[in-house]
Amino acid sequence: MFTGLVETSGTLRATRAVGTGRELQLVATFTDLVLGESIAHDGVCLTVERSDDRGNYTVTAGEETLRRTTLGDKRAGDTLHLERALRVGDRLGGHLVQGHVDAVGEVLRVGDGRDWLRIDIAAPPHLGRYLVEKGSITVDGVSLTVNEVDGSVFSVGIIPHTMKLTHLAHLRSGSRVNLEVDVIARYVERQLAGPLTGLSVERLGELGFVKEDKWTSR
Repeated sequence: MFTGLVETSGTLRATRAVGTGRELQLVATFTDLVLGESIAHDGVCLTVERSDDRGNYTVTAGEETLRRTTLGDKRAGDTLHLERALRVGDRLGGHLVQGHVDAVGEVLRVGDGRDWLRIDIAAPPHLGRYLVEKGSITVDGVSLTVNEVDGSVFSVGIIPHTMKLTHLAHLRSGSRVNLEVDVIARYVERQLAGPLTGLSVERLGELGFVKEDKWTSR
């Protein structure tokens, strides 16, 4: 579990194919990594497989991860947002983030808001129902507040502090970004739908969800 507050940036030193996946070799400021711990890379949770005390470490992205995220686009020399997993007792400064990217979005516009930067992003249509004005979303691992929503297109505002700590200020029209919607919204949807799944029209009528004179027996 993460918070969407980027700790630092890491540099991709090299990559190589591993079966249908891809091994990523990175260097960062971390010198105390533990084998098996989780780190979010541009919002993608990956497991540390090897590391040393100089900040070098290795992770592997599987086929599903490469298909669903932008990690397959990364090349040696690219930088990635990094965040180590949340510890019990830490401040939750962002929002609850799993590191499980839902899909890749496309930047439509980047506008100058004087003291802040406005970015408009198009998410895949199926994610539109999870976008709520003043709700939370993770963009390349960064916890952000949704300012406006129009279907599956939403806007976020990047403040100067976030511009300095992340590479979001370098995004341009057409840039691809990893998106993770608020997990709470997903659980709420599931809980609301779960009790009704598989029920017949007759049973729905008995429960009061469908008026008796509105349904027809099958």
